[in-house]
Amino acid sequence: MPNHTHAPAPVIHHPIPLHPTAHGAVVPAAPAGLPAVTSVQLPDGRIVTGYALTPTPPAPAHPAGSVPAWAKTTALLAPTVGGGVAAGGIGLSYAAPGLIAMSHALWSAAALIVATVIAIPLALRTAHRAITGNHGSGGGSTVWTTTHITQNITATGLFGRANGNINHR
Repeated sequence: MPNHTHAPAPVIHHPIPLHPTAHGAVVPAAPAGLPAVTSVQLPDGRIVTGYALTPTPPAPAHPAGSVPAWAKTTALLAPTVGGGVAAGGIGLSYAAPGLIAMSHALWSAAALIVATVIAIPLALRTAHRAITGNHGSGGGSTVWTTTHITQNITATGLFGRANGNINHR
């Protein structure tokens, strides 16, 4: 374990001499094959190797007459869409007689439903008169009676239980 009672020893730096002596001559090794690395001799005689700062070339500008990609895509899709619309039109022209017949059939079915809704109550009323003998005109004394139905329903509160009665008179 280190003894912390004494201060640590000072750090001694050994500077590299600017002009190397004959016994310790430093020969700079030129980097070979590395792009953008150059060696430069400074005015004081040192040789420094590092990355050369070369200005980056500007991005190539689009030529004045170039067409954007979206315009090319649209131009390629336009005939396809136009052909689809034309094919749909031709198909509708062939299907038009059948579509007209189907619309007439739908109108006829709707008219039949309306006529049925109106005719059934009339037929039932006529059948009821024929069975009971009430014709409403002519010789006998015909008494028409109507039934009155009244409802009295009460409930307390929003979700309260409803109570009531129905009276037939």
